[in-house]
Amino acid sequence: MATQTWLLLGCCIFFISAEAATLQNKVTDNPADQLVAALNSNRTAHKSSTLYSNPGLACVALQYVKAYQGDCDEVGGPNAKKPAEGEFAETFAPNCGVEVKTLGPITGRLLGCETKYVKPDEAFSGILMKNSKSLEILYSKNHTEVGAAVSGSDGGSPYFWCVLFSNGTSNSSFVLEGGVAKISRPGCFSGANDQCNGANALFKIPILVSVAVGALIFSLSSLGV
Repeated sequence: MATQTWLLLGCCIFFISAEAATLQNKVTDNPADQLVAALNSNRTAHKSSTLYSNPGLACVALQYVKAYQGDCDEVGGPNAKKPAEGEFAETFAPNCGVEVKTLGPITGRLLGCETKYVKPDEAFSGILMKNSKSLEILYSKNHTEVGAAVSGSDGGSPYFWCVLFSNGTSNSSFVLEGGVAKISRPGCFSGANDQCNGANALFKIPILVSVAVGALIFSLSSLGV
């Protein structure tokens, strides 16, 4: 009986440790950075220049996404909407700590929304590259910098994928006050050296512990312990 008890306890501990390790590994990823990497790789394969990953522009992209308030129906299709231009200076930049006077022109936008999460490269090819217009935006020679954002990566749904392009000059456009963007959750943005993806998933570990302990107690009860 004692052997069975310790075996069950060992299995529960192993389950918790393995799951915690998996979640910890996810923290080192940032899907927004991976999205920029996929985008730049595609541009270079098309003989287009690599774009500078601007964290200020990327943070603005995340604020742009948040303006939709989780409404996927407003992205694409006949009912497609987009935030007012005035919100860039009035809301998006201040929320990010971007100096308003350094805001550059937006030369292109790619936006998509899905109910399920997919890998960044799949999101790039399957969600953002929807038609010839998307390809035209991607390969435009007017862009010099890019910022990407992914909202919902903490496990929530829907998932928004946003890329903003600008023709600003590196280090002088979308400049961050103090050189650091204001990190806001949920969501990730590129260029900020922020270990983002799955960070909030670590809070799921207590839930896993509760499930495992509950299973252990039920098993012990059934064994008469």
